[in-house]
Amino acid sequence: MPSIVTAAVILIGDELLSGRTQDTNLKSLADFLNPLGVEIREARMIPDIHATIVATVNELRARHDYVFTTGGIGPTHDDITADAVAAAFGRSIDVRADALAILKPYYDARGQELNEGRLRMARIPDGAELILNPVSAAPGFQMGNVFVMAGVPSVMRGMLQDVGRRIEGGAVVHSRTVRAAGAREGDISAPLGALAKATPEASLGSYPFMRLVAGEIVFGTNLVARSRDKAVVDHCIIAIMEIVRSLGATPEADPQD
Repeated sequence: MPSIVTAAVILIGDELLSGRTQDTNLKSLADFLNPLGVEIREARMIPDIHATIVATVNELRARHDYVFTTGGIGPTHDDITADAVAAAFGRSIDVRADALAILKPYYDARGQELNEGRLRMARIPDGAELILNPVSAAPGFQMGNVFVMAGVPSVMRGMLQDVGRRIEGGAVVHSRTVRAAGAREGDISAPLGALAKATPEASLGSYPFMRLVAGEIVFGTNLVARSRDKAVVDHCIIAIMEIVRSLGATPEADPQD
């Protein structure tokens, strides 16, 4: 079997923790990494505090194959992620010629001054490799197994185009879902637990839902099977559908991937 490759995501920004901005980057990263055989095992949301960023980067880069940071590489005083990542690796940081060569023509073409704030976005740690930004030019960078990217969702997604070639993935995690309207978690917990015990190579999850139908609330459960072995997932889905039928509900399984 291919190796297990794991990743962590660090979502950086006071605006995330205050609730003013809602994160969508974690989902985008998961959607991007899962097909490459990279499993996100941890996600941290942390403030714009230098020491916190340094400690979190060092902790997670030692624990996982890859770390992805989003946020804090813009032109303002509170954009300190690049400095903190440089400190985490013990590297110096300054305006770099390769980053400047990207930013200058971008702003010249728009008649905008490459002022002190915009120059901050050309500050790259020594030894880092640039991550191209097809949306707004200002690059991210890769330092070791850490990918430092923008917090703006559209820009972050654009940067992923230059990240995929650098990833060495492992075993892809397959996943399928059975939607069981009318089957409650409390009723399904015992047989689902027995199935989980009988198939330790799979991860089984249950996620209750409720919806309004003709003025009445209908309860149900989404049942998910995950495994690196596709045959195991398909076996579990068949077993889950039988469990749902035994409870008098009608299962709806998504297609095989």
